[in-house]
Amino acid sequence: MSNHLFDAIRAAADPQAPFIETTDGRRWSYGDMLDLSARLAGALVTLGVSPGDRVAVQVEKSPEALMLYLACVRAGAVYLPLNTAYTLAELDYFIGDAEPRLVIVAPKSLDGVRAIADKYGARVETLDDAGGGSLLDLAGKASADFADIERGPDDLAAILYTSGTTGRSKGAMLSHDNLLSNAATLRDHWRFSSADRLIHALPIFHTHGLFVASNVTLLSGASMILLSKFDADEALRLMQSASVLMGVPTFYVRLVQHPGLTREATAKMRLFVSGSAPLLAETHRGFSEKTGHAILERYGMTETNMNTSNPYEGDRIAGTVGFALPGVSVRVVDADSGKPVADGETGMIEVKGPNVFKGYWRMPEKTAAEFRADGFFITGDLGKIDERGYVHIVGRGKDLVISGGYNIYPKEVESEIDAMPGVVESAVIGVPHPDFGEGVTAIVVREAGSDIDERAVLDGLQDRLARYKQPKRVIFVEDLPRNTMGKVQKNVLRQTYGDLYAVK
Repeated sequence: MSNHLFDAIRAAADPQAPFIETTDGRRWSYGDMLDLSARLAGALVTLGVSPGDRVAVQVEKSPEALMLYLACVRAGAVYLPLNTAYTLAELDYFIGDAEPRLVIVAPKSLDGVRAIADKYGARVETLDDAGGGSLLDLAGKASADFADIERGPDDLAAILYTSGTTGRSKGAMLSHDNLLSNAATLRDHWRFSSADRLIHALPIFHTHGLFVASNVTLLSGASMILLSKFDADEALRLMQSASVLMGVPTFYVRLVQHPGLTREATAKMRLFVSGSAPLLAETHRGFSEKTGHAILERYGMTETNMNTSNPYEGDRIAGTVGFALPGVSVRVVDADSGKPVADGETGMIEVKGPNVFKGYWRMPEKTAAEFRADGFFITGDLGKIDERGYVHIVGRGKDLVISGGYNIYPKEVESEIDAMPGVVESAVIGVPHPDFGEGVTAIVVREAGSDIDERAVLDGLQDRLARYKQPKRVIFVEDLPRNTMGKVQKNVLRQTYGDLYAVK
């Protein structure tokens, strides 16, 4: 039977070729990948997973976790990766909204997650980062002769929850062809081949690490060195035997600060890619001066995968995200009228192409509101296109904060702070941060007579929000600035505290 995405992966897979290596010396060939993903797919079917069922996964990064994603594709399931930092309170929302048939978690999380899953009628199994857990036990008993479930281009392959500025996260529905078309385009655009060896230090619950790094590697028959997290010392050591690094700006800040970053250290590398947050021009210049390599920035989002990229050959200009990828249309329009603006003028970025998602899970009205009548998706990002055709991201029409490559919407953080005793109201903003792109910052108004302080607010959020959502600083003020309509002027706050994290 035809399985649109996995058929393409299988076609690129030489069973004898290396696929994954870990820093502790474990190795998987493409043949091993085909075998284990088949067994895992068989285990999923045994557990009652049918085509279209959601499989929610909150586990640590490992080769087996990556094989589980592929197993879901092969079994016709809809893969739902969840950030490992999410608290039980956050998981309750995602599981309740997505209604997965199966939830797979780390063994340490079993009891807490089972209580939530039972409430929504989901089954729970475990997978650890060392090749153990109840799911792997079931897979060990399954056959490697698995007949892939038939899935077409428009069938759902994944749901990724993405941030907004109001309410709760929305589930972006991504089809087999959304993922396949974009990965194939990036493979060709970035000149990937079976000779490449990727340093994979990104999380695999995020579109960058899963659908960009992993799918591009798979479709080119390349190999990867799988790191649990980024470490500059380790990355520099691995550059002697690798060819590509995909990272977020924080990676490159760390590398530029490292005394070992030299032309000699990076001589065997052919490509450095950065995304998920804006890369400071000074980081781009510093990296180039030390290595002779120009970092390649690109622009994408959960709903669309990748939209633009600086050229592989040609000028990679700091502060730009290059040109629209082949097959993708990008335009900048007046946000109100929807009419295109002139080159060099700022407006709303809109995109259209086979990479653009199918809509938000169970939110037809929200989906309809985010698309123009001609099929263009309204990204919510403000940008411009210069006279050479390079796309510049100027800002966001929404108050989304991007810190360390992760999206944080202020409303969720504000709701938690506002509920604390002694707090009247809060405003959460992102301001420039040298390591994270933007630092989550809370501006808080106390109740009269309250002695609540920064430490108390931060301590109160520890068990309520994932660590990356928690503010790096809490500032107390008498009042929040407002316009004549009573709306908090976050632009004023961003300007006021714009130098909060500046290096002194």
